[in-house]
Amino acid sequence: MTVSIVQETLNPYQIAQQQIDTAAAHLKLPEHVTQILKKPKRVLSVSFPVRMDDGSIRVFEGYRAQHNDAIGPTKGGIRFHPDVTLDEVKALSMWMSFKCGVVGLPYGGGKGGVICDPRILSKGELERISRAFMESIADFVGPDKDIPAPDVYTTPQVMGWMMDTYSRLKGVNSPGVITGKPLIIGGSKGRNEATAQGCVYTILAALKDMHVPVQNATAAIQGFGNAGRIAARLLSEAGCKIVAVSDSKGGIYNPEGIDIERISELKDNSSIREYGEEYFISNEALLELDVDILVPAALENVITAANADRIKAKIVAEAANGPTTPEADRILASHGITVIPDVLANAGGVTVSYFEWVQNLMNYYWSEAEVLEKLETNMILSYVAVRDLAKEHKTDLRTAAYMISIKRIAAAMEARGWI
Repeated sequence: MTVSIVQETLNPYQIAQQQIDTAAAHLKLPEHVTQILKKPKRVLSVSFPVRMDDGSIRVFEGYRAQHNDAIGPTKGGIRFHPDVTLDEVKALSMWMSFKCGVVGLPYGGGKGGVICDPRILSKGELERISRAFMESIADFVGPDKDIPAPDVYTTPQVMGWMMDTYSRLKGVNSPGVITGKPLIIGGSKGRNEATAQGCVYTILAALKDMHVPVQNATAAIQGFGNAGRIAARLLSEAGCKIVAVSDSKGGIYNPEGIDIERISELKDNSSIREYGEEYFISNEALLELDVDILVPAALENVITAANADRIKAKIVAEAANGPTTPEADRILASHGITVIPDVLANAGGVTVSYFEWVQNLMNYYWSEAEVLEKLETNMILSYVAVRDLAKEHKTDLRTAAYMISIKRIAAAMEARGWI
């Protein structure tokens, strides 16, 4: 019992470090290599003033972490959220390194965040915060240095403002500094759906491995933002029956199946809870439904030692970053539940961000069909590599994914003469 309490108090940074220790032990890495990987190479903390609509001046705080650039420039999102912390940003930068590594991208991991609540900001205030933050980190990022992207509560428009600010500061049009931009200024087709699409590719591969027919396989989606909503639609189109979805206010459960189009309309215009009071379910109860597929697509640490024993899904596909704690991982593994880890399951987003960056550098753009074909190939090959290594070492998919990434990073550091 004591162990569970300790695990539950871990912050994301400590969790990421634990996951590195587990994978490094399998690889028998020298201790100094493990220690390098357990800390970001650089972290920037900034504060910047912004004039609000009422004429007042507010000072905002933000962070940018760059975990490891042995393989290439660092890459990762910028989130705007009232609960952003330095440890969260550091952990997310580390997870981005392993996410890029597991799908074979020539990047290290980066992450950024600003402590603010976009839901109560006007469009003008949001633009001024976006531009001011980019001014604060402009010397720290660049197309060949560190490439941000959208994350929680940031959008293609926010990326457009940031790219424009960076380009003005440098005196040259620089679309490659940011990915996830609007199409008209260098965004990539397929980027909006990429995180969910990549996740669905791995789910379908896992169902095939488990000999579970796609037709009428049941799925519950916790979190109905961009990734969760698109994953629900894509799984439904593939033949799965979506029986539950939820957002921050709670969820809807119907064992006969949910009308995804209607739920999407309610999400846009009012609340998914208007689907019908008789279908109400809490986020906590949704996680524990007896379904084939559970997709946590919200925030960190929703599957913990406190509820892992009650998870009944055959597959947990982590569309969100860090939804499962290390202790919960061990419990799920002991129950024979397949966890497709975040560093693999939601790597479709960074994969198409990489495609966007490549297109920016070439100034030559691909069709959506080309993007999705390349994404599917990369996600399936990456899933198979992780699955096969997990079988070889008799470990879970998360540890195998970390092993693949850590081996790549360690090889790059050795080639550079760092270790």
